[in-house]
Amino acid sequence: MSKVRAEHVFTSESVSEGHPDKVCDRISDAVLDACLAQDPESRVACESLATTNLVVISGEITTNARVDWQRTALDAVREIGYTDPNVGFSADDAKVLVAIHRQSPDISQGVTEGEGRFTEQGAGDQGMMFGYASDETPELMPATICYAHKLVREFARLRKSDPVKYRYLRPDAKSQVSIRYRDGVPVSVETIVLSHQHTGDMPSEWLEALTREVAARVIPAELLAKDLRYFVNPTGRFEIGGPHGDTGLTGRKIIVDTYGGVGSHGGGAFSGKDPSKVDRSAAYFCRYMAKNIVAAGLARKCEIQVAYAIGVAQPLSINVDTYGTGSLRDDSDLEKVVRAVFDMRPAAIVESLGLKHPGCGWCYKDTSSYGHFGRAEFPWERVDRAEALTAAAAGYVRR
Repeated sequence: MSKVRAEHVFTSESVSEGHPDKVCDRISDAVLDACLAQDPESRVACESLATTNLVVISGEITTNARVDWQRTALDAVREIGYTDPNVGFSADDAKVLVAIHRQSPDISQGVTEGEGRFTEQGAGDQGMMFGYASDETPELMPATICYAHKLVREFARLRKSDPVKYRYLRPDAKSQVSIRYRDGVPVSVETIVLSHQHTGDMPSEWLEALTREVAARVIPAELLAKDLRYFVNPTGRFEIGGPHGDTGLTGRKIIVDTYGGVGSHGGGAFSGKDPSKVDRSAAYFCRYMAKNIVAAGLARKCEIQVAYAIGVAQPLSINVDTYGTGSLRDDSDLEKVVRAVFDMRPAAIVESLGLKHPGCGWCYKDTSSYGHFGRAEFPWERVDRAEALTAAAAGYVRR
């Protein structure tokens, strides 16, 4: 059983949609959305690279959809805000190279129902996936990553909502938030780091003042320590950024995408992968299960791990850890409850969360920045199984 430390400081970071790796995540997920819109049975494993005025799209895609790969990629770049040719990466100037082939038949026979030696859809690969939830924020997310995301997301909103007032801001940015915890509860934000790409004529004091203003807007006032330290563009300048400043690749921000270093990570990236890939869909489902457990009051914190073998439908193992905060006699009892309430076969996951049919208020492209978890628009953020969990747990509650 994990123990809660009396006092510690924990730090998480986030990056904006203009970060070079996030540009690639967005392109890869835009390709996925385009395929699923026409063919929900598409098999997509899309990897992207972005550097100075160049985008490379590669991977394995089997689909009946007719997609303009170049336009899809450049539209994603334009939506981020890379439209100025002077920054070295622009939707109007960048070239797009495409190197795509079909999914391997060796994989297809394990994940397509009726193919191969299995009678139902199996997992798209082996591996272990994790989901996490905590009651320390209304989103049931760790506070450090929650507020790190909110900082850079608010900067992006300002940049797009009033291009004249915020004309100094360019798309690339990073944030970092350090929070002091006491008995497992966040009590004060100790340090905020904000690095934001900017034009050459931006006064440094302007960004420092804006950072304090945004922090006060997105972080609860009771958490802002009186001696809170700010580090804004610590090197002094951040004019060269985005894919011109650093080559980007899909799937390199897996900790930013999940829980900011809190809990465990199975190692698999998400963006550009269709939901037959359990390193995406099962990670979403693990979050769904953990969040419902916390929402039901069965634990203050919860981490769930599942493991799969390629082509096999049933998970090989399930582990539930409440860090000593569970309300049942033992976490092994909560594992039994989870097995009773949730169907973790890949096809059942896809069906229950509607993962083949984005478009009802969400799309995969939306997940590519500011985290895959903690945002109400995504179906895996619902807490619609809390009552079922409570009922199933009735026989295991501590007396």
